[in-house]
Amino acid sequence: MKFNDAFSGLLLLLLAVAVLVNISAFPTIPGQNIGPAAFPGLLAWLLLLCSVLLIVRAFRTSVRTPLIELGAWIRSPYHLRNFAITTGCLLFYILASDFLGFLICAFVILCTMFWALQVRPRLIVPIALGVTLLIHTIFYKGLRVPLPWGILLPLQW
Repeated sequence: MKFNDAFSGLLLLLLAVAVLVNISAFPTIPGQNIGPAAFPGLLAWLLLLCSVLLIVRAFRTSVRTPLIELGAWIRSPYHLRNFAITTGCLLFYILASDFLGFLICAFVILCTMFWALQVRPRLIVPIALGVTLLIHTIFYKGLRVPLPWGILLPLQW
C-alpha cells in the first residue's frame, strides 16, 4: 500500500498538532528549565517541520499519484489473514489488558502470532513465555513503566 506524500504529510501534521495541543497542558516543574513537555514538544515541532516539507515536496513534483494505492498483498489470502490476526491482537490487548493484565495478554498475543507465522508448535509456548517475561522485566523493572497486572494483581512482585 502506498500513500501519496501529501496525504502522509497531512496525517503527520495532524499528529504533530495533536501532540503540541496535548503537551500544552503539561505542568511546569518549579526550579527547572526543562519540564515534562520539553522533549515531546521538540519532537512534535520536528515532526511538524518534516510534514510541511513532505507536503511541499509532493505538490512541487510533476508526477501525480493517487492518495492511496493498494499493494499486491491485498489480493493474497495469507497476507489478509495475517493483517486480520494482527489487528485482532491489537484490539484484544486494548480491550482485555486492564482485566487480564499485560502478562496474560502478551502471552496469548505472542502465541497467536507465532502460530500464524507457522513457528514450530513445540517452540511457541516457551518462546512466548520467555519473551513476555523479558519484555515485562525490561518495562516494569528497568524503565519503571506501570504495566497492568489485571487478575494477577495479588502476584505482583
